[in-house]
Amino acid sequence: MTIQAEVDILEGLSKIDQGLSSLLDELGRERTALEGKQQRLKELQSRVASAAQGLQDMDRTRSEILTEVRQMSVQLDRSREKLSRCRTEREANAAQREVEEMRKLYRDREQEIEKLVGFADQAKSELEKTAAERDALETELGASEGDVTHRLSELEVQAKEMDTKRNALVAGLNVVLYRRYEMIRKRRGVAIAYTSDGICSGCHVRVAPMLFHTLMRFTSFDQCPNCNRILYYREPGSATPAEPTPPAAPQDS
Repeated sequence: MTIQAEVDILEGLSKIDQGLSSLLDELGRERTALEGKQQRLKELQSRVASAAQGLQDMDRTRSEILTEVRQMSVQLDRSREKLSRCRTEREANAAQREVEEMRKLYRDREQEIEKLVGFADQAKSELEKTAAERDALETELGASEGDVTHRLSELEVQAKEMDTKRNALVAGLNVVLYRRYEMIRKRRGVAIAYTSDGICSGCHVRVAPMLFHTLMRFTSFDQCPNCNRILYYREPGSATPAEPTPPAAPQDS
């Protein structure tokens, strides 16, 4: 395989890799955004359910205390009646203590009810805010989730198509050269660069004249001494090579 043929494959491979990188980045952003909203919706739904259950528990407790208060009221009336019937000072003192204890218990229960009402009002307010956020997010997802899912499917199809083209190009590339390409790509993102005037297109640093003249003879590849990208010579003013047709079978250069 000629150096030019290998250049064409490397350029096509680099173009696909850059496109794949952008595509996978977009796919990741779209998927992360969708999953984030779905997770947030689950959290809100759980909070709404938990808050509603909490309100039910508070209402039940309040109802139980109200029942207890009504019973205390009846008992307090009886204690007062008992006090009014006392004939001795000792009986009166005992009845008075009973009345005072019942009044204290009655006041304590009333205060508990007031606190529960305050907690319930606060819980209702928070529940309304959470439910409103949940409803808004459900509406947003309902309107966009189908489009986002469709977009994700499209991106996945494009990624598979590009990956298939990439594999076909790799199959026609010298194994050693491909390994060098991959090693540089993983470090630099883009593994290949060209020079038309002695300056590397990847890092914009001038290469040594001897290296430049060697590249101009188009008999071998080299690497930029500064950025280590695979470097080749391109005629000044020439366009970027079109994506090559994958070779029928892998060949060694």
